[in-house]
Amino acid sequence: MRQHPGSASRVPATLLLLLAVLLGLAAPAARAADGDAPSVTLSKKEAGKGGEITVKGGGWRSEALLMLLICGRSTPERGVIGGTNSCANADGRAVTTDKKGSFSKKLPVAEPPEPCPCVVHVATVTGEQALFDAVFTVAGHPKAPLPPPADEGRLAVLATPRLEGESSLLTWFGAPPARQLVVTVGNMGSAPVEDPVFEIGTAHGVYAPQWEERQWRGTVAPGSKARIKLPVELSAGAHGDYQVSLRYGTKVLAEQPWGVSRPWGVTLFWVLLCLVVPAAVFRIGMAVVDKVRPRPAGLVARHAHRTRTPAAQAPLAPAALPWFTQDSAPPDIRRSAPPENRPPPTTKGQAWTRNGG
Repeated sequence: MRQHPGSASRVPATLLLLLAVLLGLAAPAARAADGDAPSVTLSKKEAGKGGEITVKGGGWRSEALLMLLICGRSTPERGVIGGTNSCANADGRAVTTDKKGSFSKKLPVAEPPEPCPCVVHVATVTGEQALFDAVFTVAGHPKAPLPPPADEGRLAVLATPRLEGESSLLTWFGAPPARQLVVTVGNMGSAPVEDPVFEIGTAHGVYAPQWEERQWRGTVAPGSKARIKLPVELSAGAHGDYQVSLRYGTKVLAEQPWGVSRPWGVTLFWVLLCLVVPAAVFRIGMAVVDKVRPRPAGLVARHAHRTRTPAAQAPLAPAALPWFTQDSAPPDIRRSAPPENRPPPTTKGQAWTRNGG
């Protein structure tokens, strides 16, 4: 079969056009994926205390737990200076993103403990750290300039953290497990860090960590390092796999797993309690039933006969009559006396009897 001269040139041109269309459709998708970063929008840029704003976000991890806070002494460029100590923590809200990484949540307007400039601070609670600060003004709240950047120190972890300490006998019976988180930090900034306030978070399973503040007394000079020990304590009876996190400001410095053994002493106590108490109740109940149950008349008489004293139970024996002697007793009584109780006759008595005396 003879091929048309121009058909060979038209086929490659069609393929090239199709490829161009496909690449044009794929290019925006690729750019969207590359620029898919967390974002936050506010329904209002300014509101007074007691008001309410709607916080919307997109580009976050799917089904991620986020914390929403209004923080003072903060800007998107500098972040939250002083950590969550600068935020209105009591009026914060938590929200979980959907499968597309989006969320919408109403947030009450509260005055933070630090003056403005202020932001709405959105950050992940678990997993990979991600945050976004949106500019917001609390109407009527004091304002103050931010400290110079040179006045800030930056702490970083220099060695792998570890948990020190051992469980005691009381922990085996349900006492709160306690350890010390030991971590070596270095000051990467140009200013000393004095008495830094850290946050210790303990998370169990899929639950969000519970954060508690721990202040370390001391100063970390610029370019130097320090070995820090912070106490960590769980609730009474805690057991299983826990995750201990160390946070300074908004940055999680370290995470350390902690496997807590089960308090078997508590289990042993409950097992013994379940065995001993029913047995004691059964014995008490049987004693009460035996005490109050009615008894047949013959059984009562036999029971009374068994409970008599030994003297009453002794067989009756013929009592000796003290006013009779063996010789002066009447003949019928002498005949009834047992032969073994009679005294043997003397030789003189036998002779007297033979002689007719």
